[in-house]
Amino acid sequence: MANILTNLIACQSRSHASRTALHYQKADGADWTPVSWGELSAAVDNAAFALETLDLMPGQMVAIFSANCPEILITDFACYRNRAVPVSIYSTSSPEQVRFIINDAGSRMVFVGNQKQYDIIRSIIDDCPSLRHIILYDPSIITEKADRISMTMGSLLALGAAASQKCRAEVNTRTAEASDDDLATLIYTSGTTGEPKGAMLPHSCFNACLRIHRELLTMLSSDDISLSFLPLSHIFEKAWTYFCLYMSMEVYINRNPKEIAASVRSVRPTCMCSVPRFWEKAYAAIQEKLSKASGLKKKMIFKALRVGAERNLRYARLGKKAPMMLELQYKFFDKKVFSQIRRAMGVDRGNIYPTAGAPLSSNIVEFFHTIGVNIVIGYGLSETTATVSCYPPVDYEIGTVGVPIPGVEVRIGADDEIQIKGPTVMRGYFNRPAETAEAFTADGWFRTGDAGRIDPSGAIILTDRIKDLFKTSNGKYIAPQAIESRLGEDRYIEQVAVIGDSRKYVTAIIIPAFEALKEYALRHKIHFKNIEDLLNNSEIIKFFAERIERLQRGLAGFEKIKRFTLLPREFTIENGELTNTLKLRRRVINSHFAPQIEAMYC
Repeated sequence: MANILTNLIACQSRSHASRTALHYQKADGADWTPVSWGELSAAVDNAAFALETLDLMPGQMVAIFSANCPEILITDFACYRNRAVPVSIYSTSSPEQVRFIINDAGSRMVFVGNQKQYDIIRSIIDDCPSLRHIILYDPSIITEKADRISMTMGSLLALGAAASQKCRAEVNTRTAEASDDDLATLIYTSGTTGEPKGAMLPHSCFNACLRIHRELLTMLSSDDISLSFLPLSHIFEKAWTYFCLYMSMEVYINRNPKEIAASVRSVRPTCMCSVPRFWEKAYAAIQEKLSKASGLKKKMIFKALRVGAERNLRYARLGKKAPMMLELQYKFFDKKVFSQIRRAMGVDRGNIYPTAGAPLSSNIVEFFHTIGVNIVIGYGLSETTATVSCYPPVDYEIGTVGVPIPGVEVRIGADDEIQIKGPTVMRGYFNRPAETAEAFTADGWFRTGDAGRIDPSGAIILTDRIKDLFKTSNGKYIAPQAIESRLGEDRYIEQVAVIGDSRKYVTAIIIPAFEALKEYALRHKIHFKNIEDLLNNSEIIKFFAERIERLQRGLAGFEKIKRFTLLPREFTIENGELTNTLKLRRRVINSHFAPQIEAMYC
């Protein structure tokens, strides 16, 4: 059976060559530049011909080390035309991580996005014997004098445009022979507890993924607009962007993750995939503005929120028609209050906003549904081509990660482990037969490593990563992510790591939102010389203690944070405390901050 991705761009170009496929910015803050399906298809063809000219063979690996840009998609689809395998590397990866992935995959060539990434490649080139070519997306990259294997993307496309008929015929033959058994990509896990592993996703996984989502997400069409801001090296963004292209949507590619809020306001996407932190920050900012509202306005806002919660959570969520008076009230408040909030965020044209990757507080989910923002919570992994489950259009249960998507089976195994079977599950880990065997049960179900349960409605309730669950010295099990997601609601908390494995009680390391905290200190005339001085101030410590206590209402006594430490710097990828997908590396954090942790147990 032929695969969808190999012919996707050409098929879309034949149907509507002049229609816009992509938008990108040439620089931060610049106007969006459109790319038509015809232009995209021509670029993919030329890149495909050039790759064949450079002796890329079917089945060989091509590394892509870049932040988001249209060239990544051109490279992906050019590889598919050749039956080759694009392998994405996070743009924030260290030299050691890049070296490991290139060598593990045996990549023949690497595409790089900027000067820093080029410099990393050149620093490890002698340790990467499989590399033959470096392709530079940014023509302004300054190459080393001794470099004889680099060329710009422009030169690559020119090489393809001048390709011989023999070369073109060979690529067309490869395309015609493409099979859904062909390997589409390796998605390297973020490696929270060891070396990353390359999940092998054949084209059959993407075929199933695309068809299932078209069947499931009937509210989406070619009229929708998506904003791509998560890394295209992340399976969630990669699979979502492929789906958007499959559905003929226009896709805006955001280059700089730090500019995402501005990009959302500029693009006003009807849909986009995101991680919980985006919504946590938006929620905190909205709550801050609402708290500053005048008495009469604040009273109207709280009335609006009560009406919105009644209408959207009690009726619309369950597919029920709201009473006429409630519906009229909602329309009034939607126009006067909610629409203004959505417009300020840039989600006023919202259709659905899939969100996954970590827990998101139920309070935040309820708030956005109350004001008419359709956050669709889901759950998935690199090994399952992203989505395992998500909210259905109606009858979804907040506090869950939705129900399994069509064709995907879920069961609960030993130690409450969530196990998966279906056409989107990976083939195994590349070059890792032992790890592959360990990842599957004897009867062929993929072991996710996540703990959870299935409620009476069939929805999945996540507990935590099994490896992250810990037991206090009193024998009580703690799910740290659940506590961390609660604290993530607070506008004064940027990051938090819950501690307590084999300890008497639970503690936390907290990184405040520094700018918000400085503003608070100035408003309350709390004097400080620097951030360390501010975090040691007794009033600030009391301020956080009170907020943490409020956020923990409803938790059992043994789950509550008894002591905490405020740190003057963030957890970072560079220091090894976060994975490239921004998950906590708990062992590293425990090691780096051992003195602060021990002090909380004295």
